[in-house]
Amino acid sequence: MALAAEIDKQAKGSAKSGLEPLSALVTDDLQAVNRLIVEHMQSPVALIPQLASHIIAAGGKRLRPMLTLASARLCGYEGERHLGLAACVEFIHTATLLHDDVVDASDLRRGLATANAVWGNKPSVLVGDFLFSRAFQLMVADGSLDVLRILSNASAVIAEGEVLQLMTANDTTSDEAAYMQVIEAKTAALFAAACRVGAVVAERPAAEEEALERFGSCFGVAFQLVDDILDYSALQGELGKAVGDDFRDGKITLPVVLAFQRADEAERAFWRRCLEEQDHRDGDLEQAIEYMQRHDALADAMGRARDYGETARRALDGFADGPAKQALLDVVEFCVDRAY
Repeated sequence: MALAAEIDKQAKGSAKSGLEPLSALVTDDLQAVNRLIVEHMQSPVALIPQLASHIIAAGGKRLRPMLTLASARLCGYEGERHLGLAACVEFIHTATLLHDDVVDASDLRRGLATANAVWGNKPSVLVGDFLFSRAFQLMVADGSLDVLRILSNASAVIAEGEVLQLMTANDTTSDEAAYMQVIEAKTAALFAAACRVGAVVAERPAAEEEALERFGSCFGVAFQLVDDILDYSALQGELGKAVGDDFRDGKITLPVVLAFQRADEAERAFWRRCLEEQDHRDGDLEQAIEYMQRHDALADAMGRARDYGETARRALDGFADGPAKQALLDVVEFCVDRAY
């Protein structure tokens, strides 16, 4: 199928981006997952597969489903249950992207028009709901109450994180604790669940489940921290993303929190005008970056990301050395180092 081929092309592209060890490890499995994704997004309602294929084919690295596949491999699993669960993880992630783009009124994602820009908000929200439903059908088909509990809990936590982010947006009084609560919910929860179910299907001890969950959670936090740092970096353009999107949307990320806390009153007035009042002027983004650099906000946020990355790597200490473990260690290093 044309879409399956396009998704496979996206996956191969991720290998060139620094995810090569992980991508190479799960290539065959990921192709099977891509076929499942295409199969399960079909519907007699023509707009559903049309809109779903738009965001899935334009999608990114398939990092979350690759984590499920690699975690299962790490635990010695040799069956096929991990394939459906990896597809489930990708559906959950894609559904949240559709909803996020509506909430953020985004016109572009990875350089392409968002689904809501093409078809409007209502179809995007409803197709996001459809993908969530497909994810739950895949969970039920797996037949494990543990899997259903882990992934359904993650779905609920993600939704809570998105609502919390909405509540803290444009609020310069938000502190680091509130920011961490948001990213632990909206990003780290799915990373953690994606990794844990790999141990569940392999019927590994609870300690290994918890270690993989800890790996995924800490990796997810590090990943989001770096994403938020890159919003104020020239490297963002090299990664196919626009610089300053979070700034223009008034999102309160860790670099903003640290810069605001360390600012004098004149600088705080600048942040309030830009983020709370959404009064943007020429040169504001450059000024924001200068304030962040002046107060070491970007460097200190990067230090937090490295700390979480190291904690993620240590979570795998109890697993046997081998290609799967090395690929997971490498992907943490790559995702943290992409800020350079």
